Amino acid sequence: MGIEQLLPAIAGMTWQHLVMIAVGGVLIYLAIAKEYEPTLLLPMGFGAILVNIPLSSALTQIDPSTGKAVEGVLNVFFEAGIATEIFPLLIFIAIGAMIDFSPLFRNPSLLLFGAAAQFGIFMTMLLATFLGYDIREAASIGIIGAADGPTSIVVASRFAPDLLGPISVAAYSYMALVPIIQPPVIRLLTTKKERLIRMTGHNNKKISKKALIAFPIVITIAAGIIAPSSLALIGFLMFGNLIRECGVLNKLSMSAQNELSSLVTILLGITIASTMTAERFIRLDTLAIIALGLFAFVFDTFGGVIFAKFLNLFRKEGNKINPMVGACGISAFPMSARVIHQMGQKEDPYNYLLMPAISANVGGQIGSVVAGGIILTLVPLLA
Repeated sequence: MGIEQLLPAIAGMTWQHLVMIAVGGVLIYLAIAKEYEPTLLLPMGFGAILVNIPLSSALTQIDPSTGKAVEGVLNVFFEAGIATEIFPLLIFIAIGAMIDFSPLFRNPSLLLFGAAAQFGIFMTMLLATFLGYDIREAASIGIIGAADGPTSIVVASRFAPDLLGPISVAAYSYMALVPIIQPPVIRLLTTKKERLIRMTGHNNKKISKKALIAFPIVITIAAGIIAPSSLALIGFLMFGNLIRECGVLNKLSMSAQNELSSLVTILLGITIASTMTAERFIRLDTLAIIALGLFAFVFDTFGGVIFAKFLNLFRKEGNKINPMVGACGISAFPMSARVIHQMGQKEDPYNYLLMPAISANVGGQIGSVVAGGIILTLVPLLA
């Protein structure tokens, strides 16, 4: 009896499988040793190992004795949760329940950074189109720059399902690497004097409960009228926030923030790994997508910082914006806000940028979802 009969997995193993198993190991290392988005990178890393062992029962296989397909659990999860967009939308409910929009009410002008910091998405779309990707694929790659994993998954699953694996891995990996990616870009674009700017006029004014309740309802209606294709994305995010703010569903709000978020994140991470097979991943296209995703992240940061510097041209001394805060317009909430606050503290221990940074970061969460909705609406018209 040959090795093919005794150990068919070893007989079928290739160097590509070994590379992907190593990738899974790296993701697990980053999750545990570096604590980079462990709730997502750990299940994604472990899932990558699961699907890259030949003949893994986690994936659909053909039974040689009957010739029939035996469905793998990860394929079932993918069809039920990713292809239908259920998992990412449930995550949006959890995110909405976690977000407090009151800092944005206190500093509404910082909402503009949530728009400016989406610059990288559209720059990357143009670059990807120039490199030969069709408009649907280019849009799916560009949305990595949203720094919003669920939005990336929804757009990619609708426009380019074959690219979902590398797009998802790039989106979540770069979100985890915000503390590494953003600081050098910000330092390159700003001067020491700009990084020392203290932002004044930020108050602790109490925001009325009625305003906080009305906000998610108004945003949902406005988004639905302007871009109906975005309604699932924005609607689920705002529904989660309404659960938080209404004051009569505290138990559901806490469940959404904790149990729902944890459960769906685990399922989402390990299910994404079903697309991380060697034959799909070990390709030049994958490396190009990962590189373009980094380009999108860098230029999102660029857009936010440069927009802040532009606004400062029209502001008086004492009322200027610290350009570092503009980088928080990406959707990596609240990670980017913490990074900017820490950078400000290193420059000046008495400079507290956390509240304006949080305001811009919350605006970025809204901006990324709106950008995803715009792409979902416009790309079919251009294709």
